Amino acid sequence: IKCKAAVAWGAGKPLSIEEVEVAPPKAHEVRIKIVATAVCHTDAYTLSGADPEGCFPVILGHEGAGIVESVGEGVTKVKKGDTVIPLYIPQCGECKFCKNPKTNLCQKIRITQGKGVMPDGTSRFTCKGKQIYHFMGTSTFSEYTVVADISVAKIDAAAPLDKVCLLGCGISTGYGAAVNTAKVEPGSTCTVFGLGGVGLAVIMGCKIAGASRIIGIDINKDKYAKAKEFGATECISPQDSKKPIQEVLVEMTDGGVDYSFECIGNVGVMRAALEACHKGWGVSVIVGVAAAGQEISTRPFQLVTGRTWKGTAFGGWKSVDSVPKLVTDYMSKKIKVDEFVTHTLPFDKINEAFELMHSGK
Repeated sequence: IKCKAAVAWGAGKPLSIEEVEVAPPKAHEVRIKIVATAVCHTDAYTLSGADPEGCFPVILGHEGAGIVESVGEGVTKVKKGDTVIPLYIPQCGECKFCKNPKTNLCQKIRITQGKGVMPDGTSRFTCKGKQIYHFMGTSTFSEYTVVADISVAKIDAAAPLDKVCLLGCGISTGYGAAVNTAKVEPGSTCTVFGLGGVGLAVIMGCKIAGASRIIGIDINKDKYAKAKEFGATECISPQDSKKPIQEVLVEMTDGGVDYSFECIGNVGVMRAALEACHKGWGVSVIVGVAAAGQEISTRPFQLVTGRTWKGTAFGGWKSVDSVPKLVTDYMSKKIKVDEFVTHTLPFDKINEAFELMHSGK
């Protein structure tokens, strides 16, 4: 199939709308007509050149939704015409990770996915005679994409794809960080560092879990109103006090919060988030992805005295099983999705979408 795709020819360059050729799906692969895609900071991170796994030229994008166009040999879980969300964390159901209820990090195709190719080691994309790499096993910045059959979730055909595409990463990640990874309890006190899409989803998860106090933290005060709509009880800026933000939070909450979440990818903020937790039982979850080579630090005494430091990927959801349920929860108004959408742009304005994201809009 010949179609349009946004190709990243090199690090730090704007995306270029090109005609690409998308090969048919091979065995255990699915070709999807992408109807809608969102942009995420992870796409921008790889585009910037900071991602050690980044390879160019590549078709980025990992928050998409679409319709199955065709399937390769041996595909049984989906068929032509099914409504689907591609998954950057697959679920094969067979590896030791999939069989362990404690994790969602399926490793079946991890190595090839990290190299920007399909499980057989080749690409399905070509442009101007050149092979184009895949991204995160999804490459949703293309009108058609090919994914492994374990990297696709069949969802309710009635779901609006321009909304539920967000369940492919950001909303699911933040919401799951609260309900799966931290297991926020009713009546607890939470703080969320970074009030972008993922931070708002964490706030939503904390509220649904019954937290009594949710403190949003961001230097951009334009984000406070939206955070309160999602359930933040108050918002503060680290720039409004001479004291470190963790000290401010410890004072505000009589010893620290029960749960804290870092949704930025800043190692200094990760330390602050841990140290804002209450002695004895506080849990801090790292949700943001820090740049390559960065390290976290704190005094071991913080952990000796009963704090827990955790991390989460895709909110701990086992993807094939959970994404259809998240779509159902949205359709039954249990979780918000529409409220996360700020702008809807035509595909050829994709660079504008990145500009809006970088400017905090």
